[in-house]
Amino acid sequence: MNLTLKIWRQQNAKASGAFVTYQVQGVTPDMSFLEMLDLLNENLQAKAEPPVAFEHDCREGICGACGFLINGVAHGGRRGTTVCQLSMRFFKDGDSVTLEPWRARAFPVLRDLAVDRSPFDRIIQAGGFITAPTGGAPEANNILVPKDSAETAFDAAACIGCGACVAACPNAAAMLFTAAKVTHLNSLPQGQPQRDRRTLSMVAAMTNEIFGSCTNHGECEAVCPKKIPIEFIGKMNRDLIHATLHHRGD
Repeated sequence: MNLTLKIWRQQNAKASGAFVTYQVQGVTPDMSFLEMLDLLNENLQAKAEPPVAFEHDCREGICGACGFLINGVAHGGRRGTTVCQLSMRFFKDGDSVTLEPWRARAFPVLRDLAVDRSPFDRIIQAGGFITAPTGGAPEANNILVPKDSAETAFDAAACIGCGACVAACPNAAAMLFTAAKVTHLNSLPQGQPQRDRRTLSMVAAMTNEIFGSCTNHGECEAVCPKKIPIEFIGKMNRDLIHATLHHRGD
């Protein structure tokens, strides 16, 4: 299978970028999308040309590092699939494929398809912890967790922080990511002592970054590789209102 790739090449955040066209031959349907890019980079290095920079780590859809836009859609548009899980069997011989990095002010381009997603780290650092008694190993069943709460927490914890929600949002909002991180701990009994402070701190951290505002387009939910539901944004907003009223005089 032969493909035409139109890839955004940019040396760094301050440099001007442009699309460069490459021909890739010998692609097999069993390859993953990143393996296809590995093939391209091997060919470029053989010709003493700089390889295309893209992030990756686990290549199992767990770490969230590999995300970029494929034909204008985050992760390529396959529901519940990251770029590293995207198989080349979904493409045809002779296809033209356009690759570009996340388009958001909060995610400056580091090089080519790789962007700086450190704003997500700062949001998590603002409130991503719980208080738990320490000492000897506690009995696992000492704190009972209702089934609905456990399932909600598990669903929220599935977020891998890839940034697709920001890239797909017309406003480049980070509400779905922040809501998932807030809901994860706010749903558990162990997360209640800091519930209000966590919500206020994480939302404030998100606001301090240069993300846009949520206007409920729903594009974030549509491209999320872990299918994080948009209802978590409503949960976070309710927690935010409660926390704001409860700590209004602080």
